[in-house]
Amino acid sequence: MKKVFKIIGITLLVIILLLIAIPFVFQGKIKDIVKNTINNNVNANVEFSDINLSFIRSFPQAQVDVSDLEITNFAPFKDEKLASIKSISLTMSIKELFKKPSDGPVVINKFNIDEALIVLKTNKIGQTNYDIVKESDSKQADVEPSNSFTLDVQDYSIDDSALTYIDEGANTIFYITELNHSGQGTFSGNVSELDTKTSARVTLNMDSTEYLSNNTLKLDAIIGLDLPNNTYTFKENKAYINELPLEFQGYFKQLEDGQELDITFENPGSDFKEFLAVIPKTYSKDIANVETTGNFKLTGRINGLISEETVPQMDINILSNNASFKYPELPKRVDNININTSIKNTTGKSEDTYVDISTLNFKIDNDQFNASGTLRNLTENMTVSAYIDGILNLANITKAYPIELDNELSGILKAKINTAFDMNAIETNAYQRIKSNGSVQVSDFVYASEDIVNPINISNADLTFQTGLVVLNKFEAKSGQSDINATGTITNLLGYLLSDKKLQGNFNMTSNTFNISDFMVADDGEVEGETKKTTDASVPLKIPAFLDCTINADVNTVIYDNLTLKNTKGKLAIKDQVATLNNLTTNLFDGTLAVSGDVNTQKDTPNFNLKLNANAFDITESFNTLDLLKALAPIAKIFEGKLNTNIVLNGNLDSSFSPILSSVTGNAFAELLATKTNIESSPLLNALDNQLNFIDFDKLDLNDLKTNLTFDDGQVNIKPFMLKYKDIDIAIGGSHGFDQTMNYDLAFDVPAKYLGSDINRLIGKINDPEVNKISIPVTANMKGTFKNPKISTDLSSSVTKLTQQLIEIEKKKLINQGTGAIKDLLSGLASGNTSSSSATPKDSTAVQSDSTNTNTPSTETAIKNILGGLLNKNKKKKDSIN
Repeated sequence: MKKVFKIIGITLLVIILLLIAIPFVFQGKIKDIVKNTINNNVNANVEFSDINLSFIRSFPQAQVDVSDLEITNFAPFKDEKLASIKSISLTMSIKELFKKPSDGPVVINKFNIDEALIVLKTNKIGQTNYDIVKESDSKQADVEPSNSFTLDVQDYSIDDSALTYIDEGANTIFYITELNHSGQGTFSGNVSELDTKTSARVTLNMDSTEYLSNNTLKLDAIIGLDLPNNTYTFKENKAYINELPLEFQGYFKQLEDGQELDITFENPGSDFKEFLAVIPKTYSKDIANVETTGNFKLTGRINGLISEETVPQMDINILSNNASFKYPELPKRVDNININTSIKNTTGKSEDTYVDISTLNFKIDNDQFNASGTLRNLTENMTVSAYIDGILNLANITKAYPIELDNELSGILKAKINTAFDMNAIETNAYQRIKSNGSVQVSDFVYASEDIVNPINISNADLTFQTGLVVLNKFEAKSGQSDINATGTITNLLGYLLSDKKLQGNFNMTSNTFNISDFMVADDGEVEGETKKTTDASVPLKIPAFLDCTINADVNTVIYDNLTLKNTKGKLAIKDQVATLNNLTTNLFDGTLAVSGDVNTQKDTPNFNLKLNANAFDITESFNTLDLLKALAPIAKIFEGKLNTNIVLNGNLDSSFSPILSSVTGNAFAELLATKTNIESSPLLNALDNQLNFIDFDKLDLNDLKTNLTFDDGQVNIKPFMLKYKDIDIAIGGSHGFDQTMNYDLAFDVPAKYLGSDINRLIGKINDPEVNKISIPVTANMKGTFKNPKISTDLSSSVTKLTQQLIEIEKKKLINQGTGAIKDLLSGLASGNTSSSSATPKDSTAVQSDSTNTNTPSTETAIKNILGGLLNKNKKKKDSIN
């Protein structure tokens, strides 16, 4: 007996070991066979990470698992994924693996697909990505059906999956997400049943219009299967669209040239609460305790042939009479609800499908709203006709229905409009085909948002609709300190509302006060005791991309930051996120300013390109207020008087639309008028005044001063210009940075009489009229910053050299060499090449900045030459006095 048990035990152990080992021995071969077989029969690339065959996991049944299955299309959908499936699992009896077709159907006990993502696509020329099965040769096609395998599936499921259908030609996208489907039945018998349970979310988008938006769909159905006749019949079933119950009857039959169907459906009840159930629960909330009156009925029949040329005939009706509803937690009731809508097709041609909304009425409080309309030719160039007549208190919307709005609404809307158009007319701006008449009035409308500082209060807006045109008769609004009054025309309001067209129009705007900050984001922090959430201040403001309009503005007072602009007038054109200013004029700093150019917000960093023409600006006020002027001419704030300037500049803007100075480039011309100088407020002029005792900067003549400058990369370059102090000519040139660093050169043509008593005594001894004309160039260099300047001059060396030369002249006169000799010496001083038998040494590299000269022939020419030498850095080493 022990021997028998031993043999049995060994036998069982061998069987178990074989059950474990066989799948591992043949697994690689099975994987290759399956992959090659599939790829040889489909026009696509099929890959999976692994295929497992187990005799233990579901013993006494075999289990086959396929992991990470991916199907990738060939051309014309090259490299696009048709399917991606995390796992496919099949469980069957081991003997089913060895069945022949003649042995009957292969029985699959369980079949499961987990996390499948299927994308079905039809391109614009009608090619599909799912027609991937290779055509069989003639011999295979002639094989009798009786020799093919049939399947008997007892239990199957699809879990956590999604399906996307895209039809590019019809501009249709259909999404099924969160798909869970299970069923039990037999596929092999001639007539059998399939018991199914399905839940999913469905979205349908056709021609940019979303007809279903993530709606919940549930279906429990028993479907009769007549496989020989390819007919599928709805038996016992119950479906839910969101919370609306529906019952189906009818059949679906597969034909050679299409599909035949005849299906009727209706909601089993008639309570108006079932209408609320159609609305997604996210918006309708809990409707269990909603009080309703009146009825609601949805009935429909879809029958006919689905083929390349035809669609089924349709007769779908939605009816509700004298209904009402009230949410228990809300104060308002919606009454007098009447709905009569149908979707019909009586010909089987897709272009003859139409929607008829013959009645859509409701009432909130005493405000009655009526509408009707038709939509035809839905699949091609849809035509729309609509009528709206009603009054709506916008504040009552949230008091009657539990909708959550981002921003609270208030105001009265009155509308009475007839309109008729086709979508192609809107898309092509064929305004003559957009027939509209009627009017819309809005009063006491308040719009508030986290993204604006102050609510916008529209006290009155009046629009008249005409063929191809909407006239804005009146628009009166306030926000913060600002008031706006506008009139104008809009040429494509429907194109903007119904498609992606831009809002086109021409407007005339007037305002008494317009504060820019009323329409910009607030700074982070508390405003009036409350913390206001606003748009991130680091995100640049954008000109709305949907605007394509022209605005003629006339504003008494514009407030922008610390500026107050008076009598602002001009034309503003907005298109493609670019605002173009055309000769906008304003009064500013006791003068006038004209602005032309554009501001562009198309890129992440906004930029500008402007021309500014300022006339009679008050210098002190303008240079103390405007950062740009401070950067261009820091020293100008010490002047008192008027300024004329033309500035051409471009650069980038920060998030508050202020220029980023380091990015600004351009050029400017400036003219000073009736100017006085206050040197006490300028460390620079004080330093110069201390070093150059021959000039009183308080008495500097700056009237009619003109200069040109350029600026780039944070540097301002001043072109050389001339000043006058009494009979001293002054030349100035150089550059400074927006960081207030500077490097300027000055050249003074100084008559000898200003150089001290010693010089004047020598001139008196010589007693010759020619000597009285002597002047010398004195140069100065300014570095450091405007607040902490570093001044160097050659005044000391120039005076010393002049003294030596005057002594030499006096010697010549004492030895009676005559007036001719004196003229020769003076001529030599003027040319800078004086030679003498005196023992005084001369620097062979000396330039004009170290020589004396006369005013002959041209002082201005001489000064420009000196300054040119200075700017080219060809000057001699100078005495430094700090």
